Amino acid sequence: MVLEKPIVIDCRDHLHGRLCSVVAKELLAGQKIVLVRCEDMVISGSLVRNQTKYAQFRKKRMNTNPSRGPFHFKSPARMVWRTVRGMVHQKSARGQAAIGRLSTFEGIPHPYDKVKRKVIPAALRVVRLKPGRKYTKMGDLANNVGWKHQELVSSLEDKRRAKAEVFFQKKKAAAALKAKAEEAAAGDLAKVNEVLAAAGH
Repeated sequence: MVLEKPIVIDCRDHLHGRLCSVVAKELLAGQKIVLVRCEDMVISGSLVRNQTKYAQFRKKRMNTNPSRGPFHFKSPARMVWRTVRGMVHQKSARGQAAIGRLSTFEGIPHPYDKVKRKVIPAALRVVRLKPGRKYTKMGDLANNVGWKHQELVSSLEDKRRAKAEVFFQKKKAAAALKAKAEEAAAGDLAKVNEVLAAAGH
């Protein structure tokens, strides 16, 4: 991938590990990446299985002073950030620079709600997970291990979707008006279009 402006990736219905590995590669290549809707990312396996695995992870702590780490993040965005950190060799300067290029968010906050969002086809659940297999949403797992903002993010997302729908309807109406105007002026514009076509436009 050629380096471009920060890429905004919509994590909804992507498999956790597969998406993170693609993101890690791009970060190491120098690309800035923003991950939104981390709470809608999925992990293969049932909720009970993933809760058990997270409980085992929670037990890993420093014996003499647990406040020194390892730290067990409870929000989906930080869980994803930590997974990517483990894939970029973060103890080297190159890895530190790479993880600095990553931003992760629950929901789609202000600047990114008006930016084109992309998906990673190679990491999509519908492409990679066999139909009928169980899977867990990151938001549900996080909610069960102590994340307190699932309802808040959900309500903010509902508001954002409502605003987006209003914008889309306006855009559709404007496009219809433009098409109608072009159709009405088709006869007048025929000569102009011929000249423009000859000039290669």
